[in-house]
Amino acid sequence: MELVGMLVMWGAIIAVMYFLMIRPQKKKQKEEQRMRESVRVGDEITTIGGICGRIVNIKEDTFVIETSVDRSKMVIKKWAMQSCDTVHDADIDDDDDDDDDI
Repeated sequence: MELVGMLVMWGAIIAVMYFLMIRPQKKKQKEEQRMRESVRVGDEITTIGGICGRIVNIKEDTFVIETSVDRSKMVIKKWAMQSCDTVHDADIDDDDDDDDDI
């Protein structure tokens, strides 16, 4: 009986660790991947290193960005993109169907 209780306790510990640590990390990785795949030419981005720029070309696994007023170009890997600072029309949840019935 003690063995069953110990196995149940270890199972509960593993389940708690999964829901508190592993699952949120995987969700965050999926959101980051979706963000990196949805950027377009002209978007303002920030890299992991803190470099801000505008995307001028997108290739398979790299971006070309302009980083300053004098149009310095820099090639960065997609995984090095931290955030996209441009808001697209498709990103905004547009539920005007319910509001137009007035």
